[in-house]
Amino acid sequence: MVQRVSRGIVNGLILVLLRVFFVVDCRELKKIPRQGPAILASNHTTNFEGPIYYTLLRGRRVTALGKKELWKNPLTRFLMQVWDIIPLNRSGPDRKAFRRAKMALDQGAFLGIAPEGTRSMSGELQKGRPGAAMLAVEAQVPIIPMVQWGVKDLFRNLRRFRRTPIHFAVGEAFSVRVPRDRKLTAGELRQITDEIMFQMALVMPERYRGYYRDLSKMTTRFISGGATPRSAMIVVT
Repeated sequence: MVQRVSRGIVNGLILVLLRVFFVVDCRELKKIPRQGPAILASNHTTNFEGPIYYTLLRGRRVTALGKKELWKNPLTRFLMQVWDIIPLNRSGPDRKAFRRAKMALDQGAFLGIAPEGTRSMSGELQKGRPGAAMLAVEAQVPIIPMVQWGVKDLFRNLRRFRRTPIHFAVGEAFSVRVPRDRKLTAGELRQITDEIMFQMALVMPERYRGYYRDLSKMTTRFISGGATPRSAMIVVT
């Protein structure tokens, strides 16, 4: 009860801040189903995306993986607890976080994960890491690309007394078609990771696709559903 009230207050405050500092068009986020389970594969450019997503996706059961360092600061620790974030040790494989993430998905939640594993200071997609691919194989749930661009421009626009436009894009859901008990090679995990990342790149403007800019390298060997360069809407914003 206390957590639910705290979450409502925090989300309300963030909504006010969003209206003051940002110009937000969240129509794309309506493509996210009301019920899970699913993995929400997102790009990562600032520490503000998580609170923004949590607030705009209210009404859905959402959790995410967050670096354990966020629990060291009293304020961020409070926010992590309010939003049920799963602490992640990024220094190596974190089996406890993996189990908690799998449990949340088994219980019907949406799990936000940034396959890049760290922030992109340029805003461009970086080479993905295999954690999301491993979790997708183990959980056997759909993956929904959910990306944003614009948030990283906040401080630059504040200096000019301007509000910052935020753009969202949600791609087609897809699944990793690999049996849970199959032992994958490092090369296969690499390919699955890249296939997930290319699905995210397809709904981003070309200037933000970064490592995944060359769509001719895209494959769909391990996934079913999703988009292709021909079928995807080419974003030009």
